[in-house]
Amino acid sequence: MTSQLQKAEAFRDLHRREGLFVIPNPWDVGTARILTASGFKALATTSAGFAFSRGLSDGAVARDEMLRHVAEIVAASPLPVSADLEAGYGNSPEQAAMTMRLAAATGVVGGSIEDASGDPAAPLVDLQLAADRVRAAAEEAARLPFPFMLTARAENFLVGRPDLRDTIARLQAYQDAGANVLYAPGLTRKADIATLVRSVDRPVNVVMGLTGLELTLQELQDIGVKRVSLGSALCRTALGALLSSIAEMQEHGTFGFAKRAVPFSEMNTLFAKPK
Repeated sequence: MTSQLQKAEAFRDLHRREGLFVIPNPWDVGTARILTASGFKALATTSAGFAFSRGLSDGAVARDEMLRHVAEIVAASPLPVSADLEAGYGNSPEQAAMTMRLAAATGVVGGSIEDASGDPAAPLVDLQLAADRVRAAAEEAARLPFPFMLTARAENFLVGRPDLRDTIARLQAYQDAGANVLYAPGLTRKADIATLVRSVDRPVNVVMGLTGLELTLQELQDIGVKRVSLGSALCRTALGALLSSIAEMQEHGTFGFAKRAVPFSEMNTLFAKPK
């Protein structure tokens, strides 16, 4: 069995080697096993995907339940796993640090913290406090007996504040606070991503499938992106297939969707326990 240290070192090395890598996002044990069998090198949880699987909206899952889910994903795969830890489940630096400590105890070797406040009137955490939260999380991660890849997220473009200059200023503050990876979900222009990459000295994660951004892996690599995640896109694609199947039955009384289903035997074999 691969140890947490071995996973951590492998995950760190993915961020150091040439080229980019894709880190897909399972939302349950089954999808974790499918993605593992598909040859990816690491996995990342998706808070939104898990919430949807529980019949909840994004952000409605409490920390303890999220950590139990994260532990299940870790147990389901030998791959390194990074956890979507939302805003750290608390406004203070101390809460951010505690969340990182608890997350590491589940077996993950990386985790992200974002600066969305949840307050529509002031949707971003004050920059100084946000940086202090990243610093506290980074200091906690540094105490671990393995390299922990801390990702800091600037949520400007997701909360209706599409200010690239402020986004970059935030990510620069987070790198100074000790973040290992930087991430600004919601960017929609190749030029903005390229500007961001040039403005920081940490690996940059870009999420695909969240907005109308249409770039190939080669294009993303050419502008210096190191890591590509999918957020809840795979989950929403699967749910989209479910909804279209329901619509076919209800509107046409037909079952053509079943022709697109994965054969039962294929799934049964994939999930069979080793002898």
